[in-house]
Amino acid sequence: MTRAWLTIALTLAPLAATAGGPLGEVFCDDRARIVQQLETRFGATLAGRALRGPDAFIEFWVTQASGDWTMVQNYTDGRACIVAMGENWESFAPVDPA
Repeated sequence: MTRAWLTIALTLAPLAATAGGPLGEVFCDDRARIVQQLETRFGATLAGRALRGPDAFIEFWVTQASGDWTMVQNYTDGRACIVAMGENWESFAPVDPA
């Protein structure tokens, strides 16, 4: 996982934006470029998506072989930011509310 994070960070470093607060650094770029890197360099696939508000949505990208995951916040202007990464992703079947 650390290697994947370092590779993404170095790939996007020229366009990185430093954010204050508990996340430390947030890497932002054009959404298409981030998606291309996640898919081609890391073999990640989109595992889920949710609205965060009227101007943003969150996606979770997962590399099934390693269990690594990446959380990407996307904005309506086409920009996206990697806001968190981790390992040991687990998928669950939907719970039947009945």
